[in-house]
Amino acid sequence: MWDVLERMGCHVERGPNGVTVTGPERLRGIDADFAEISDTALTLAAIAPFAESPVRVRGIAHTRAQETDRVAAMTTELRALGVPVDEHPDGWTISPAQPRGGEVNTYDDHRMAMSLAVLGLRTPGVVIRDPRCVAKTFPDFFDRFGRLVAG
Repeated sequence: MWDVLERMGCHVERGPNGVTVTGPERLRGIDADFAEISDTALTLAAIAPFAESPVRVRGIAHTRAQETDRVAAMTTELRALGVPVDEHPDGWTISPAQPRGGEVNTYDDHRMAMSLAVLGLRTPGVVIRDPRCVAKTFPDFFDRFGRLVAG
């Protein structure tokens, strides 16, 4: 995923104890095949509206058969927040937008909840329904996320 963020204009510093990513004023749109890193596709979809041109994510048709149909679920939730999304059989094209706040569904999918939380960093008023679904893989995600944001 780090190389994708670099292609979008981020500065990525890899160190012995972690990675630091610094974003540009405006992300660049990209066209990327996420077949090998499909678990991160939802997070890219969450930041895609903030790019200066469309972001095309391909190669994730298999995510339609995971905890939920992740392609359809993210399409639905981004559109509910006012983001133009073209859904494709294997992913999305997400156009630049300033999302509006609103309640979003998680579909009992931990990755939906965590990704939409990232979108909420730049979108006031995003409320995540059923945030407890993160317990499957990261029970204290929202506690840590809150500390990260506050610190």
